[in-house]
Amino acid sequence: MTMHLEGPWLSTTGKRKGKHKYRTAEQAQKARQNAEEWQRLLDKHNVKPVEKKVPKRLETGTYTPPKPYRREGLDYPSYGDGVGTAVRQPDKVYTGTKVKGIGTMHKSNAVPIFSDEDAIAISKMRR
Repeated sequence: MTMHLEGPWLSTTGKRKGKHKYRTAEQAQKARQNAEEWQRLLDKHNVKPVEKKVPKRLETGTYTPPKPYRREGLDYPSYGDGVGTAVRQPDKVYTGTKVKGIGTMHKSNAVPIFSDEDAIAISKMRR
């Protein structure tokens, strides 16, 4: 699909209607008379036109974010004096006899080897 330029019928600008044109002068005269009668009727019944609401504009100026909440004057010391008391956990080392070694099956995929047959099978695999 290619990009197309659409015609003026799809425009979002210029949606205001222009001056209404009448077919004959008689129709124009009758439309003016109807508008005057309608206005007199509205005045007779004290009907005011609805005023359009203008949206409130933001105040001009720079925005300053509110200050963060902070307790002033209170200082709670942390528990302890900061010297560590934990001992290092010993490294985990395999001490069993089931795994004979680690082989590489594909790229850097480490696979445990449990028997001699597994080692032979992995070494014969190409990809």
